[in-house]
Amino acid sequence: MLEHDAVVECAITGAPDPVRGQVVKATVVLKKGYEPSPELIKELQDHVKKSTAPYKYPRIIEFVDELPKTISGKIKRAQIRHEDEEAVRVRDY
Repeated sequence: MLEHDAVVECAITGAPDPVRGQVVKATVVLKKGYEPSPELIKELQDHVKKSTAPYKYPRIIEFVDELPKTISGKIKRAQIRHEDEEAVRVRDY
């Protein structure tokens, strides 16, 4: 996904899914000049399908201004997964 012109950085995680258990989710920071849209989501998904195996594409793409990081600059994927799980719990109530 990082090879796409619109992407500055991204984190790939598993997100809860009621049917599949988990699905691939991409949390993406866009370059200046790009705006989130359904068309961009489709374009990013198609890009991943072409550059890897088709089943690996992210079924969920979330656009954010910045990714959570540690002091040393590593992406906090556990925090992203935790936030996704909390969102599911809130939605289910």
